[in-house]
This record gives sequence, structure tokens and C-alpha cells, in this order.
Amino acid sequence: MSVEKVVIVGSGPAGLTAAIYAARAALKPLMFEGFSAGGLIPGGQLMFTTDVENYPGFPEGVMGPKMMKMFRDQAERFGTRFIREDVTQVDLSKRPFTVRSDENEVQAHSVIISTGARANWLELPNEQRLAKAGGGVSACAVCDGALPVFRDQELVVVGGGDSAVEEASYLTKFARKVYLVHRRDALRASQIMQERAFKLVEEGKLEIVWDTQVTDVLGDEFISGVELQNIKNNETREFPCKGLFLAIGHTPNTELFKEFLDLDDGKYIKLKTPGRSFTNVDGVFAAGDVADHIYRQAVTAAGTGCMAAIDAERWLAAQGIE
Repeated sequence: MSVEKVVIVGSGPAGLTAAIYAARAALKPLMFEGFSAGGLIPGGQLMFTTDVENYPGFPEGVMGPKMMKMFRDQAERFGTRFIREDVTQVDLSKRPFTVRSDENEVQAHSVIISTGARANWLELPNEQRLAKAGGGVSACAVCDGALPVFRDQELVVVGGGDSAVEEASYLTKFARKVYLVHRRDALRASQIMQERAFKLVEEGKLEIVWDTQVTDVLGDEFISGVELQNIKNNETREFPCKGLFLAIGHTPNTELFKEFLDLDDGKYIKLKTPGRSFTNVDGVFAAGDVADHIYRQAVTAAGTGCMAAIDAERWLAAQGIE
């Protein structure tokens, strides 16, 4: 079996940027881009995004799937090879590394992991339907909150941690009013974030709806409201709004790698050195949201994909593999 110079697992902005750089460096990268039936989504989370307005170079905005096709076409142009399958097993305990899917098994001198992180959802049927259709349901306020459709509207954010407060705070710049719906009677956010939230409450920009959960999302083509249920008395009511933003955390796609790689408390891949892409296993690199619990943006993911490819190229050269 021939040994690949670099295998990339995951095909979002990080993975495809890594592929572009690796291909242009004559590393002939092989990418497992995933398969949409229950595994990684080819193209990553941007395949669920309608208008992307904050990625440089697209002044009029661009549809998420269209942008990811452009990424893929560029990677393919320089010679990236693709396997549209989910990776089911890896062995990173010895070199060359082994990467397996249902139909393929390859060996690699180096591996770039760019499997991303998936947003946690309430898993309500209408939530998923409207999210996929661009119907005003989102898991990223920074990505979508500034869209014209949300401006000067009443918006709902679900969550009670730092991310929820941060997203609610961001949305107050554009919305008429933001409602933070939280299952408990106290925020889980850090003290400084709680202070920020209560200041916004005093200013009339934010209202916290305590002891409450969202049990349904209302609307046909676009959200018209949510159904709220009080946790303590089980009473339900319909609450009109023009946007629903989920901020209940993310789950990094690291299950395959936990036996071999160091993970942090949130199960994100730990990097050996801040600002680099090296993991605790020599020859294995991480890029994008799988190692980033802070920014989670397409542009930062793409940047770390570039870093991982350059780190891999230099590491391979140091091993005498060119």
C-alpha cells in the first residue's frame, strides 16, 4: 500500500484551505470529505448557512453552499483528491498513520484533522426545518445576526452561559429587543458576562425569560414565533419573534481521535503550542473549529487550515519526505 504524504479529514473552510495550500506545495493531498448520511457534512456547517456576509472578498454576500463549492473547486484545481466517505476509524499510534472508511483504508505520513464542531440544537422538527431553509433560525448570531431580515425585530436567544449572553449582547446592536430564554432561574455565565447582561436589561435592550424552554418553532417559510413552556408550572404560550438563535454550546467532532490525541474539558483538540497546529502526536495537525471553542468563524477556520498545511509541509520536509 502506498503511503499518502498528507490526508485531510473534514471538508469545511479549514480542511479545504489546508487542501489548497498542501496541493500547491505538491503534497498531493487526499481528503475524506465526509458523507451527509449521519456523519460529517461535505462542506461543513456553512452548508446550512444561507447568506454569508462577513467573509472577505464577497461584498454582496454569498450563499454558504456556493462558497464551499468554490473552495472545493479551487482545491480540486490544484490536484486535491476526494473520497466522499466518513472516516470510521484511525490509528495514530504509529507511523505511517492509518485512516479507514467503510470502503477505503489509506496510510499517511501526516494527517490534518479539520472535522469541525457541530452546534447543539433543541432538535425540534420545525427548528431544523427552518434552520436548513434559511427561515430565521440560526446557531450563530455573529454569522447571521446582522442580516437585514433581523434588523429592528424582536429576537429570541436560547441559553444561559457566556456564549448566550455574548450572542444576545451582539444582537442588541441590530434588534428592536432581544429576549434571552433560559431554563433556570439564574445564569450560568461568568460574573462579568452576567453584569453585561443585567446592564442591557436596565437599558431596555434585553429581557431575560427565566425558568422557560422553547418547545416549538412557529412559521411556514420564515419564523413567526416560538412556543414557550414554563419549567415550574408547565404552562405554554406563543411568543411572536422574527428570529431564533441557539446558544447552547457546540460539540467538537473528536470522538474518533480521543484515544490518541489530548483533548480539553470540552473535548476540543489541544494544540501543543498556541498559534500553531501541532497536536501531541507528531505528524498530526488540527485546524478549524475542532480545536477552536472561541471564534468558530469561517475566516478563522480557513486561516488555521493554511497554518496546518504549512506546518505539515515543513514537518514532512524535516522528516525527509517531499
